[in-house]
Amino acid sequence: MKIEIPTIWLVVGFAGQALFSMRFLIQWIASERRKQSVIPIAFWWFSLAGGLVLLIYAIHRSDPVFILGQTAGAFIYFRNLMLIHRKPAEAAQA
Repeated sequence: MKIEIPTIWLVVGFAGQALFSMRFLIQWIASERRKQSVIPIAFWWFSLAGGLVLLIYAIHRSDPVFILGQTAGAFIYFRNLMLIHRKPAEAAQA
């Protein structure tokens, strides 16, 4: 059975996957530059952006497994960004 997917949804799906994949490239480049494993803030932003776009795509496709996975991931990415941005504020208060 062949499923027809409108072009716009293919664009959304591939855009989300591209954003999500960029995080690995960013992490690899940052680690190579420092000669140690690092996770830059951009990794979390691309994770969140890509995850949210993929979540939209998953909702459109009505895929409960994909929806659950992307929802959980988005929560984790957002929480990491909250922790990162909270740290400078806490340091300023100390």
